[in-house]
Amino acid sequence: MIWRLICASTLSLLTACGGGGGGGSSEGSSPDRDPVDNAPCEGQCATADSRLTEADVRRVLAQGVHQAEALGANATLAVVDRVGNVLAVYRMAGVDAGNDVELATDFPVQVSAGLEGVVLPVAVGGDALAAIAKALTGAYLSSEGNAFSTRTANQIVQEHFNPGERNQPAGPLFGVQFSQLACSDFTQGGVALGPGPRRSPLGLSADPGGFPLYKDGTPVGGVGVIADGRYSIDKNLLDTDRDLDEQIAFAATFGYTAPVDRRASRITVEGKVFRFSDVGLEDLPADPAQAPGFETLQGALLAVPGYSTGQVRRGTAFGQPESGIRPSSAFAGLDAFEFVDVSGNRRFAPRAGTDAALLGELSLNAAEVRELLRSAIGVANRARAQIRRPVGTPARVTVSIVDSQGAILGMLRTRDAPIFGADVSLQKARTAVLFSSPDAADFLRGIDTPTQYLNPDLSPAATVNIADYVDAAQLFIGPQALTDGTAFSDRAGGNLSRPFYPDGIIGNPHGPFSKDYDSEWSVFSTGLQLDLSFNNIIAHIAFVAGLSGSDVGNNCVQSEAPRVANGIQIFPGSVPIYRGETLVGGIGVSGDGIDQDDMIAFLGVHEAGEALGGAINNAPPAIRADQLTPGGERLRYIQCPQTPFINSDAQHVCAGK
Repeated sequence: MIWRLICASTLSLLTACGGGGGGGSSEGSSPDRDPVDNAPCEGQCATADSRLTEADVRRVLAQGVHQAEALGANATLAVVDRVGNVLAVYRMAGVDAGNDVELATDFPVQVSAGLEGVVLPVAVGGDALAAIAKALTGAYLSSEGNAFSTRTANQIVQEHFNPGERNQPAGPLFGVQFSQLACSDFTQGGVALGPGPRRSPLGLSADPGGFPLYKDGTPVGGVGVIADGRYSIDKNLLDTDRDLDEQIAFAATFGYTAPVDRRASRITVEGKVFRFSDVGLEDLPADPAQAPGFETLQGALLAVPGYSTGQVRRGTAFGQPESGIRPSSAFAGLDAFEFVDVSGNRRFAPRAGTDAALLGELSLNAAEVRELLRSAIGVANRARAQIRRPVGTPARVTVSIVDSQGAILGMLRTRDAPIFGADVSLQKARTAVLFSSPDAADFLRGIDTPTQYLNPDLSPAATVNIADYVDAAQLFIGPQALTDGTAFSDRAGGNLSRPFYPDGIIGNPHGPFSKDYDSEWSVFSTGLQLDLSFNNIIAHIAFVAGLSGSDVGNNCVQSEAPRVANGIQIFPGSVPIYRGETLVGGIGVSGDGIDQDDMIAFLGVHEAGEALGGAINNAPPAIRADQLTPGGERLRYIQCPQTPFINSDAQHVCAGK
């Protein structure tokens, strides 16, 4: 029985990518339009009063329950604050504890080494985990410049962008679903309210039914709903859905809706419009304004181990020390923000590398780390944002610096950067360093605990050995792969992590870090990315389900080394850092368009090197991964936008560097 529950939890686990539905954003024009004047902000509106109160949380829950009743549905709802603290989880009285939440994407094949077809029992809180992941996703992907939902996430994590458009490259945030993991050494855990960013039990979700919550134009949290028993994705963007979860969640946002001008449906990438919601207020069977008070509801608040106390709580105020993110006085003139702990101490002040025993005096020093952070944030402040409104505002990102062994040497963010980018920027920096290291093959081969997948009936499905990915890479690239010190950016490594190589071309072989598209790949089974963290993800699910007395540790990879302790990432925005021809660290950037992230990382290193008199630099061109042509197709290293800077017509800004 224990293993049945673990397995069920397992396959809901990376469900961190769910959804159902597709279609355009319906912003509503009916008389019952949300009356709240959520005028759009430009990244400066958050104050010490920008928080969800207990009354706000109760209202959001009551509006969602009222809509569920009108739809004849029974739902579980979760509300989080902007940095991921769970403020309440509520289960309606009609939710049957004997039901399951099914992980299903209608993938055409039965995936044996992934999460397809498994269920997460409501009896062990599977519904709560799904709702929390959706709420957190809505909060984490949004800012004062952009409002993204789990439907938006659905659009940008699949094998084609847009989903269903054959022979198109993968979504711009392909792989982001495997971030914010509970086993991370960066995300914060525990039931007590405290500094964030907080962990997600299932990573990021792409299942429609998760939205951000706004007050006075600034995001203050998110709401997530599971009612249909399916934690999934939507593979068809050509229609307009009436997704049950999405209708309930959208109604719950009444009075706290995202400003229309900031919604995903007002933002384009590669000439394609993002999606926010397939429903508007005019599509709802009940008027949310008529929802009864919370005290009249018949369900119950849930205590969720590691997440919720079973009470309604007020949220933290973003940008204040209580949120774990506050203004940084150490980087004057940059409008930069830093991460702090519960005592208000800086978590990642610039420090020297921990690898002096390996590199000697070549190791990065604290002054160099400080300059890398300053230069990268400076580039971001000059850069024109891709995924923010209004057009022409600066990019908002988080920057992470690590040494050659993946130890965190410094992290810094801009004021209104989306929260998800913090953990992701660290994943990116670590991934670039690992893949660029001459001992990458040895490190991966040294992870000798296999990943064991099970069928729904608990019979063995597949066993995956991490060393197999090394063999695949050396067969695909050449016997020197992961041993010769080739410099890999996340764009280059990501190309090798796609289910088609070159990216998006149906019928081509999969990359060596991916799985075969026709038999084993899905958004719930991306390849090396999942298999590195799978065992520890399951250990956390077992804890939340009450099947284990102790929570998971703070390393997502079954290794004592911190090199990729929060998992790897496989979309662009990182480069390794060199002193001459010696790898000394890596930089990761996340929060804006992937080309902007690439540019900020690359130019951040270049400009820091200039400021330091050439002490550090980007990888020498001769050893960059774009010198490789596996399968006759050249890898990409970085890609910088055209005319990327505000009030400047400069082009080709990365050329020759």
